Amino acid sequence: MGRLLKFACNLGIWFTTEVALNPSLVNIMFLSPSVGNKSNEAFAVETKTIESMASSMANCTACTEYLCSDKGLLMPFVNEYTWPKEARATLYFLGLFWSFMGVAIIADHFMQGIEAITGKTQQVKVPDPDSQTGYTEVEIKVWNGTVANLSLMALGSSAPEILLSSMEVVFNDFKAGALGPGVIFGSAAFNLMCITGVCIFSISSGETKRIKKFKVFLVTGVFSLVAYLWLLIILVAITPDYIDVWEAVVTFLFFPLMVLVAYMVDKEFFGKGSVQDSGLEMGEEQNLLEKQKADRQIIQEVLRRLHNKNDVKDKDIALLTAKLMEENKEHSRGWYRINAIRSLTGGSKLTPQMNERTEELLRTLVACDEMGSQVSLTEVSQGGEKSIIEFTAPSTSILECDKRVKIGIARHGNINRRVRYRVETFDGTAVATEDYIEFKQSLVFEPGETMNYIEIDIVDDDIWEEDEVFFAKISIDPSEPGVVGRRAITQIIVLNDDISDTIRFPKPAFVFKESVGTALVPVEREGGCKGMVTVKYETKDLVAVKVGEVSKMIEICIHDDMEFEKDENFEVRLTGVEGNCEMDKRKTRCVVTIVNDDEFKDFVARVTDLTNANLDSLRMAYTSWSKQFQDAINVNGGDIENATFLDYILHFFTFGWKVIFSVIPPASILGGWLCFICALIAIGVITAIIGDLANIFGCLIGLKPEVTAITFVALGTNLPDILASRAAATLERSADNAVGKVIGSIAVNVFMGLGVSWTIAAIYWAAQGKNFEVQSGSLVFSVIIYSICAVITLGLLIVRRFTGIFGNAELGGPTGPKMACGLFLICLCWYGYINTESISYDIRFKIKRLPVWRTVQHVQSTSAQTKGC
Repeated sequence: MGRLLKFACNLGIWFTTEVALNPSLVNIMFLSPSVGNKSNEAFAVETKTIESMASSMANCTACTEYLCSDKGLLMPFVNEYTWPKEARATLYFLGLFWSFMGVAIIADHFMQGIEAITGKTQQVKVPDPDSQTGYTEVEIKVWNGTVANLSLMALGSSAPEILLSSMEVVFNDFKAGALGPGVIFGSAAFNLMCITGVCIFSISSGETKRIKKFKVFLVTGVFSLVAYLWLLIILVAITPDYIDVWEAVVTFLFFPLMVLVAYMVDKEFFGKGSVQDSGLEMGEEQNLLEKQKADRQIIQEVLRRLHNKNDVKDKDIALLTAKLMEENKEHSRGWYRINAIRSLTGGSKLTPQMNERTEELLRTLVACDEMGSQVSLTEVSQGGEKSIIEFTAPSTSILECDKRVKIGIARHGNINRRVRYRVETFDGTAVATEDYIEFKQSLVFEPGETMNYIEIDIVDDDIWEEDEVFFAKISIDPSEPGVVGRRAITQIIVLNDDISDTIRFPKPAFVFKESVGTALVPVEREGGCKGMVTVKYETKDLVAVKVGEVSKMIEICIHDDMEFEKDENFEVRLTGVEGNCEMDKRKTRCVVTIVNDDEFKDFVARVTDLTNANLDSLRMAYTSWSKQFQDAINVNGGDIENATFLDYILHFFTFGWKVIFSVIPPASILGGWLCFICALIAIGVITAIIGDLANIFGCLIGLKPEVTAITFVALGTNLPDILASRAAATLERSADNAVGKVIGSIAVNVFMGLGVSWTIAAIYWAAQGKNFEVQSGSLVFSVIIYSICAVITLGLLIVRRFTGIFGNAELGGPTGPKMACGLFLICLCWYGYINTESISYDIRFKIKRLPVWRTVQHVQSTSAQTKGC
């Protein structure tokens, strides 16, 4: 079919050219009478013209001058013979880029279908002796997470490469092409080295992310190397330059084998090891912010943390809550890929869009350590496995004459491991050596130890000075099994010797809502703060204020009877002090007012509804065709208020693709399968166009198909993946979605991309009694170069996991080693693989053009023919 289209195109070009150069052609074909009526002279002239035309067609001058017209399977669609080469190259490059955006948009629909299929759940009954019915219904996922990631999810991210390889073979008369394998190898290099490198240094300094399912990662890593080793075996050792049917079938069967082994390892079929988290497969307990729907409890928790922000609107609170809940959910790699695609195309985002004001409020909420899963962000990122070390108080005061200040350092969290940390001082208004002795020491918390103390010497001079301050800071090396808590820095105040200390309430009255749970009434200590002081208040409970501490809280339990009442008041009195301190008699009483907030329930209900509406708008899959068309037509999915200038540009550029692909059935129909099939067909059509555009563009700028494949095509088809992996690296608690699942897609590319296309071609040629020929020269070199780079990359990830200098994690760690590893992998991809491949293709091409090489090929061909006879 492709040859027929090319012949028709070339025939049209030849005809157009000859008509322009030989007007007599029209007379001969259309205007002249029959040849029998012509004179001999006229007949001779026209015969000469026909002979000239035949000679021109035989030489195919016009066809050969039509540069790169034979490189596409379907293109060019129009006559570009008279166009300048530079203009054609520019247009093909823009068309290639536009097609990449198109395949990204259709991949959005494709991933929606996959998410709908793999995200299906069902209710099962689990025995529960405490339940009245004897069982409890829990929701479980039908698809195992590992199987979903290595099958449909991997197919979703690798569909363009797999289809390009298969379609190239089919449209090329079932002969092996260069573009398909090149794209597969280039994508593998880009995914393994570039994406991993970017993810390593995308993590904040000092923070680390580890792969939770490390055994599954090892399985996929081994299979990704076995895939290329198998290619070497069949292309060099077993059947050089040919692929038999059984070899192609075995290549494809490696894919289900990998999925099966990974599933068995994930389920601990090969022996009991450490139990690894496998997601919500059996309805495990969730943190507060990990719930799927907002409720009164979540909204009240957010409002409690914003009690001093009286000017916050209900829609801002709903947006903040939706943002927190969405960020604390565990997302699949498909979610990150869809969000990346929509960011690239100006579409509706899967996370709430916030302005500067709401972003500031969000930072306030995240800084709090009482927000469910927000209990120390660093602790959460490590799954609660590390110790949290912090100062016992944010501020400590000391009289200059005391000459030494004692500061407490507390540990909580995991206290069963030995943790080394460092404490050092730095200047404020107080200067080291002049006002205090600089402190820089490494300390250790032994297993089970929860409290340490340090002592810092104060310089006592006879010069009168105002109160001065300096600071102490805790730091922990990322390789240690501990993290710094919120009180990483404490302030030390050096007081004038003549000041006496007093105990008092800072304000005469405090107001708390009835639903607050516990009212915290502050008690302040002013002056020298020398020695421990015990303060008594009216309920006879005792609050101990330790040496140097200047503030403590009296906790009073407030009962919320959930009934509408008038405001209620009670008084708190300081009744006595024990220790070297006295009370400020003017401020020993304060009034606590309980403000009834039962009418506030309506406000909470309204905010809850708004929050759930925001969460519903963030769904990946569209529920109807109308919603799908609306989001396609409107920039940022209709959220005009938060749309940026870049969103408008990207939306304008991709508007046509969005509208065209809006006809794809929504993923909510038939469980996502109809969307999956239709999107797969559309990806195949665009992939065919991309293949032609890439081949012709590469030809016009002088690149071999293999080089075009491993550069432009590989980068274009995998651009959403790098954005998705970077987002997963920064937002997820582990490195599985960022790096772990990328490794599996590399093996899937080979097993399905080459396995399917080679199986089709091998069966076709076997039916004709011939072998499927695959030139091993270029492929073998590509396999060797990639395998070397892959071993280096996987080895680096394993070394990072078990080496303290890198933070004992695959991603993140100290700034220096983190940046070095990331840049090394990116350079390895560009210089170690792409440049080496490009140079090797050029060298092989020049060698094949040498007369000696041609003579050798001729001798080999003659020898083969002799043996055949």
